[in-house]
Amino acid sequence: MAEPKRLIVGMSGASGVVYGLRALDALGELGVERHLVATKAAEMTLSYETGLKPSALKSRTDHLYKLPDVGAPIASGSFRTLGMLIAPCSVRTMSEIATGVTSTLLTRAADVVLKERRRLVLMVRETPFHLGHLRTMTQLTEMGAIIMPPLPAFYADPKSVEDIVDQSVGRALDLFDLNWRSTKRWGEDLALGRRPAAATGKDA
Repeated sequence: MAEPKRLIVGMSGASGVVYGLRALDALGELGVERHLVATKAAEMTLSYETGLKPSALKSRTDHLYKLPDVGAPIASGSFRTLGMLIAPCSVRTMSEIATGVTSTLLTRAADVVLKERRRLVLMVRETPFHLGHLRTMTQLTEMGAIIMPPLPAFYADPKSVEDIVDQSVGRALDLFDLNWRSTKRWGEDLALGRRPAAATGKDA
């Protein structure tokens, strides 16, 4: 039997819980098995920013783990996955992963992904950054992680906040070689004839 495609999704307490929700929706559309772990702070942010209760996460995932469950499958390197996306990723979560001293299933799973040389993508959502934050990002990059703040891609001609979110989520999933329908691509969905003036050299 073919091995199922699996992706771990982590959600921490930074603002931007919608990125995690849309990532789960996208993975469901793509037929990728979703393994979710969320912090208590993420559950609080879910309520503040969307009005949803933590129970709403269960319907958006295939496997939902409790934060203290360090014996869960995703805590072991022998459990094969495509990697892990943390969306959103708080500075605290990022910093704990960088130290390797992991105290919850969220950061343990991220550490396992790194040690197994799988893809770890952190949608770091807090700003501005001070020098300590930037040094932590450098350290994580040297360890193999990818730092991907969800910055708006205005070349994609977004018409709504939802479009902006979906483009960031789609580009994050690209890093796992997952092609989501909502991702707009330069030279494909964005035809050459629609390039803005600055890109075509006009009015330069």
